[in-house]
Amino acid sequence: MTEREMTLSVGGMSCASCVAKIEEALRSVAGVQSAEVNFATEKASVRFDPDQVQFSRLTQAIEDAGYEVVKQKVSFGVQGMSCASCVNHIEDALRGLDGVLQANVNLATEKATVEYLPGVVDLPAMRQAVADAGYEALASEDEAVDKERAAHEVKVRELKIKIALGALISIPVFFGSYPSLFPWVPEALQNFIVLWLLTTPVQFWVGWQFYKGTWAALKHKTTDMNTLIAVGTSAAYFYSIGLILFPSFFEAEGVAREVYFDTSTIIITLILLGRYLEAVARGRTSEAIKKLIGMQAKTARVIRSGKEEDIPMEDVVPGDLIVVRPGEKVPVDGVIREGYSSLDESMITGESIPVDKKAGDEVIGATINKTGAFKFEATKVGKETVLAQIIKLVEQAQGSKAPIQRLVDKVTSYFVPAVIAIALITAGIWYFWGPEPALTYALLNFVAVLIIACPCALGLATPTSIMVGTGKGAESGILIRSGEALETAHKLTAVIFDKTGTLTRGEPALTDLEATDSFDEERLLMLAASAERGSEHPLGEAIVREAKERAIELFEAADFAALPGKGIFARIDGHEVLVGNRKLMDEKGISLNGLDERARRLSEQGKTPMYLTVNGRAAGIVAVADTLKDNSEEAVRQLHRLGLKVVMITGDNRRTAEAIARQVGIDRVLAEVLPEDKAREVKKLQEEGEVVGMVGDGINDAPALAQADVGIAIGTGTDVAMEAADITLMSGDLRGVVNAIALSKATMGNIKQNLFWAYFYNSALIPVAAGILYPFFGILLSPVLAAAAMATSSVSVVTNALRLRRFRPPMESQLRAKAPVSPQKKIAVAGEEVAQHAG
Repeated sequence: MTEREMTLSVGGMSCASCVAKIEEALRSVAGVQSAEVNFATEKASVRFDPDQVQFSRLTQAIEDAGYEVVKQKVSFGVQGMSCASCVNHIEDALRGLDGVLQANVNLATEKATVEYLPGVVDLPAMRQAVADAGYEALASEDEAVDKERAAHEVKVRELKIKIALGALISIPVFFGSYPSLFPWVPEALQNFIVLWLLTTPVQFWVGWQFYKGTWAALKHKTTDMNTLIAVGTSAAYFYSIGLILFPSFFEAEGVAREVYFDTSTIIITLILLGRYLEAVARGRTSEAIKKLIGMQAKTARVIRSGKEEDIPMEDVVPGDLIVVRPGEKVPVDGVIREGYSSLDESMITGESIPVDKKAGDEVIGATINKTGAFKFEATKVGKETVLAQIIKLVEQAQGSKAPIQRLVDKVTSYFVPAVIAIALITAGIWYFWGPEPALTYALLNFVAVLIIACPCALGLATPTSIMVGTGKGAESGILIRSGEALETAHKLTAVIFDKTGTLTRGEPALTDLEATDSFDEERLLMLAASAERGSEHPLGEAIVREAKERAIELFEAADFAALPGKGIFARIDGHEVLVGNRKLMDEKGISLNGLDERARRLSEQGKTPMYLTVNGRAAGIVAVADTLKDNSEEAVRQLHRLGLKVVMITGDNRRTAEAIARQVGIDRVLAEVLPEDKAREVKKLQEEGEVVGMVGDGINDAPALAQADVGIAIGTGTDVAMEAADITLMSGDLRGVVNAIALSKATMGNIKQNLFWAYFYNSALIPVAAGILYPFFGILLSPVLAAAAMATSSVSVVTNALRLRRFRPPMESQLRAKAPVSPQKKIAVAGEEVAQHAG
């Protein structure tokens, strides 16, 4: 069975109970495997079988549930058409794209108009479909318009207008409703008919969205937050009209001749004010995505037919040779072919120190060229670039649900019906057993209960924090795949590090030079490196690389010979030089003059010692090791501070592995583990009761990453495997693991604060609104104050989530200024390298 996942933008949701209704509507469609709706992002993620389900059926299900699917229209020119059959070809090509709802092509105007689902299909895909059909699609007329932002601005502007009108009317209505308190109010304004006329546009125009939402819910025999507000304000409004039209009935009930139009208008205005503030705050929760999108270059300077020309980003293709000058952004991912420079990659990796680049090095799109000019070949463009993958991953994470949110969704699905039941019970109690005027008390408390209940706060508590947390992570080079990964990371009790390439650099380096009395270190290194120039072994290359870094002049080797399993022989500047292991020295009958004890000590540290002799005399020892990354020890220490157990897993022998563990401060070593057995070792730890995070390169460690509760992939450059893990660190810096866990703890703490506030607010204030304090203290909660409290509740939850934007990674200062690792903290790969090295 084929399976596809699609994300739809959904409009018309007003509270968390809407989430459950839309999910239920989508899951009821045959062929839909799962559906998750995120109230904060207003998006629905659906997994379905495309053989059974058409896109239109999913959109219809949402619309039938009383909500709207956000659709967009785009128009673009089409060239190459000659007759009506061309129109049909292009329309068929466009309609064949997933996410295209309608496509109309006009031969006379040479334009195509397409209605589509944003997030499912985009303009470049449409233009490609037209091109594949044999025609040319021109640029969109409104390509540069950020439609999502425009829609948000329209919503905010409309709310402003309605709030202004509501406030303008609410103030005189309030004063006119209490002439005894405000005797200076003109008599005309005290007239009930005038108050009725003033209130009506607020009730039915300013507050129309509540009625619209209520009607949509009623059609499907459900309720939502709109229902609470519409019923509550309507009760006050129509009660007041009844008092005007049927005064004798109310007099018989012993009700004072007071209207409550002010209650209706002020409640509607305050709730809209809360929604306005909430909309503004929620707009800020997605700033991370906007920042990422804003990083993309708009044009690229390519060399075609020997000439430089500026072209739009979407026209760049793999293989293009692109010129980048100082201060410019790198347009796409690629490899430098000519020139060198220093690039600021902080927007991708979170590290502020510029990275030097030369011919053959990879560059990442959206990074900034600081100094030199260079030419590079484009290798990944469009959706394949690292930045595009980051944007996609962050969007997926922000649209996902943490396990805690699923529980909240279940609670809120029963919330509104429960509140209506409580309100009706409250009204009944006050009417039958309350003091006179019982009807007035019943009405006011009925309205207060309906208005103060706030499912919005419950619905926003988790997703807003996840949106801000995942966005903040992306800014620091920490890519979190889902809300579930973000939640689980704060529960980790053990972190396993793969050794090679994770704790260590993954390539050998010279660590020690120990010369005898007749030689100095520089001459020893010159001889060893000159001899090793003919070797292709990684350990020999490490010696040569160190000599070049020290700018030591090397000699050409004569009579070079590799001695498999022992070492090498070479003639350097007329001297016979041997570099090799103890077996080679014994075979040649060379006296080591106490060097064997030094070699044993180095070997115990996990290093690979090699003896060097000149003309049959021992000259010294060179030791090579796979060195620790600069930050490994600091990262392990910080994980210990967080209370985590740190484990290392490696295929090395136990002696070498334990030598590394001592250097870094590892708690437990899993040595001599084959790659295919790493996942089994992770499972064993889990069976011991540990919640395990696995840190690896994201490719070779994929099974272990998948088995772990949280898989953390470390990668750099354009080939980082973002799909392989729950969390991806764009930098190779291990302190990012500490920052990721700290971010998870901060986000989950924020979510718990939000949920506590939301639950405390509703559980504490609903009884107060029902009048529970009246028998003891004579206190009743005004419906107007209830509306203010409800509006404040939603805004406070979103505002609290925004505090996460101030999160500072605990290792940020260290990430900004890296200290080099000391020679004493360098360690070696496997001891078997000694026997296998040919030099």
